[in-house]
Amino acid sequence: MIDINKAGYIYIAITILIGFSAVNTGNNLVYIVTSALLSYMLVSGVFGKRNIYGIRVAVEYPAEMFAGSSSPVVARIHNTRRFLPAFLIRISFSNQETLFPFIAAGATASHCFSLSFPTRGRHKVSNVRISSVFPFNFFTRYKTLYTHTEVLVYPRPEKYRLEQPLTRRIRARGESPSNFAGYDSDLLSIRNYVTGDPPKYISWKSTAKTGRLKTKELSSIQHDNVIIDFDRMDKGNLEYAISGVTYAVLALLRSRTPVGLTMDGDTMGPDLSGAHKERMLTKLALYGQT
Repeated sequence: MIDINKAGYIYIAITILIGFSAVNTGNNLVYIVTSALLSYMLVSGVFGKRNIYGIRVAVEYPAEMFAGSSSPVVARIHNTRRFLPAFLIRISFSNQETLFPFIAAGATASHCFSLSFPTRGRHKVSNVRISSVFPFNFFTRYKTLYTHTEVLVYPRPEKYRLEQPLTRRIRARGESPSNFAGYDSDLLSIRNYVTGDPPKYISWKSTAKTGRLKTKELSSIQHDNVIIDFDRMDKGNLEYAISGVTYAVLALLRSRTPVGLTMDGDTMGPDLSGAHKERMLTKLALYGQT
């Protein structure tokens, strides 16, 4: 498809006026000028159409996107033509656009920019538009890729009165050593040194006795489990409550505290895994939405 730019309208008007002059005067020079103007228009149309032919676009979204926050999105464009490069390719979608000045034949180029969504939940991104003003900026050639990508946006993390009671309760209960290896608490064993072990944990006494490097293996800290009961919370300001729970979940996981969540009578037990985090954030993002 094609749009006529301002320069294109002016060019067409000039061509028509000179064409009328050539017909009225019969001057061969004016005919030659008219022919040249028409030739430039033809060249613009042919090269402009070929310029966006064979262009493939892919948009890559981050694993986590939070409402109201800018997230890095990568637009990747591939020129499938074997010999012809592409010039001045513009990609537009979701009120965002980016320009690729030059893409060599058979090459791939990428551009990173920020994208944000105002609300949590599922958002549809569709109709990626590829356009170009090459070669003379008289016309904008474009085509639309009718894609339907669904993006899940997590709630905005926001401090909430829930956070302080949880923090005080964890500190009050304290921390206890676990049976898992780590670098935080009691000594579990002395083992052979492995490449990558921190030098400060080398047991020099055991090394001197055995003649081989030995490392102290310490236990890790075991934090108390926490389950957030969303069903018992005040939901007068629902979005604020959901944002507060999201903030608490992220804060607890960063502190390596196993956290669980109760919503709509369904309880997810405390865990630290990435899959568990994704399940909790997804449940929060889709709460109250059909």
